[in-house]
Amino acid sequence: MTAKTWFITGTSRGFGREWAIAALDRGDTVAATARDVSSLDDLVATYGEAMLPIRLDVTDRDADFAAVRQAHHHFGRLDVVVNNAGYGQFGMVEEISEAEIRAQLETNLLGALWVTQAALPFLREQGSGHLLQVSSIGGISAFVNTGAYHASKWALEGLSQSLAQEVAGFGIKVTLIEPSGYSTDWAGPSARHATVLPAYEPVHEQAVQARARRFTPGDPAATRDAVLRLVDSPHPPLRLFLGEAPLGIATADYESRLASWRAWQPVAAAAQGSGN
Repeated sequence: MTAKTWFITGTSRGFGREWAIAALDRGDTVAATARDVSSLDDLVATYGEAMLPIRLDVTDRDADFAAVRQAHHHFGRLDVVVNNAGYGQFGMVEEISEAEIRAQLETNLLGALWVTQAALPFLREQGSGHLLQVSSIGGISAFVNTGAYHASKWALEGLSQSLAQEVAGFGIKVTLIEPSGYSTDWAGPSARHATVLPAYEPVHEQAVQARARRFTPGDPAATRDAVLRLVDSPHPPLRLFLGEAPLGIATADYESRLASWRAWQPVAAAAQGSGN
């Protein structure tokens, strides 16, 4: 395989760090962004000039465009752009504040949009490239206590599905990566929690128990090979699950939706009217 140049957001930990290591280990070059670039010092020491650390808060649109330009200028091209930066906002829908929902969308949705917009001119010009949009099983299903997070990932899913159709003619591929639960700090130090309303205290406890039943946390390092196989594929999928649980969750969810839609189809069809 010809060596690839990657641009990855959120590389200080979790998936971003693991995928940067996977790329670097096989001889690719990586522009790695983080809000605290000192977290990347060990990677720079290990991989030298193959690694370009860039300080970046993805909620800053101008900084996103500048970071992508810097990476392209430094390496001369971009082959894989990974929108990985994000965090989990916990809280029942009634508990979420305006500041919390705006911050969640600014990072998980708009940050990915700005980086995508910044990269597209370079990818169009070279006639190739692969955008990896890190979504979640929570981008196609939804659970209690994470409504704001789901809002950000469902929006990213719709945006990216449209994008894939818009850029296919330029030789650009788009894949939504939809992981299961993994041992990252998504639900730990990176997470944010809304103030709990007393009425929801029992629901919060039920949500914690339900999440523990849904997922046996996976090892982020175990995803390295899957992502390398994805970017090396000549015909990558629009969507890729990571982990064992998502397929079962998605199957049950979509079968339920189809059953409901079919049951109510007479009502839906009657709402069409005569067209006159």
